[in-house]
Amino acid sequence: MELGLKDRVALVLGAGGGLGRAISETLAREGARVAASDINLAAAEQTAAAAGNGALAMAWDLGDFASIDGNVGRIEAGLGPVDILVAITGGPPPGAISGQSPETWRKLFDQMVVSVMAITDRVSPGMCQRGWGRIITSASSGVVSPIPNLGLSNALRMSLVGWSKTLAAEVGAFGVTSNVILPGRIATHRISFLDDRKAEREGRSPAEVRADSLAAIPLGRYGAPQEYADVVAFLASDRASYITGSQIRVDGGYISSI
Repeated sequence: MELGLKDRVALVLGAGGGLGRAISETLAREGARVAASDINLAAAEQTAAAAGNGALAMAWDLGDFASIDGNVGRIEAGLGPVDILVAITGGPPPGAISGQSPETWRKLFDQMVVSVMAITDRVSPGMCQRGWGRIITSASSGVVSPIPNLGLSNALRMSLVGWSKTLAAEVGAFGVTSNVILPGRIATHRISFLDDRKAEREGRSPAEVRADSLAAIPLGRYGAPQEYADVVAFLASDRASYITGSQIRVDGGYISSI
């Protein structure tokens, strides 16, 4: 299937992680010109090297709003105007939702939510002007079925769902789509970390925690980052031009609600 991504410019936030790297590599294979950004420059460089096709590696601290214009300007100068924004903001530490300090909420809200809004506001006017664009936000299954002990993530990512849905109505007439993807148990370092922390908290082994998760997934396994990346690539493509304002689950059936 021809996805129509050749020479499209894609900015991938959080490109140094497992999901971001798979997404960057997949978009590059489809002919997109990728800006792989991450707070860890070495990780971004590894992703850019693996992606090839002239991918640009960038250090990007999502909490530094003053850097947005300069970072996007660098992409525009090196690759061209951004056509596709894939926002992956990482995950906050596990813990209860109660008892978190206002400072913690403010810091994480800026890093995980306001950053995505601000970067989108920088690149979306150009998308609208050119009559084509894709805004894809990676969230969590916790926005549908809250995940115990991930209170910060559940609440903050829900803000992005409401924002994305509202944005879809504002930019749709200009050929720009806005969607959210909800990963379930995708085999990344983040999921391994959460499994280990849960095992420590409950006095069990990581293998027991993993077995419980597998039992709750109809497909009986964790997803591969590539499977997630393939969905992102489709949503970024010409073929997905009539999908907007949606939340797409990539979870192997893990989310039990309809």
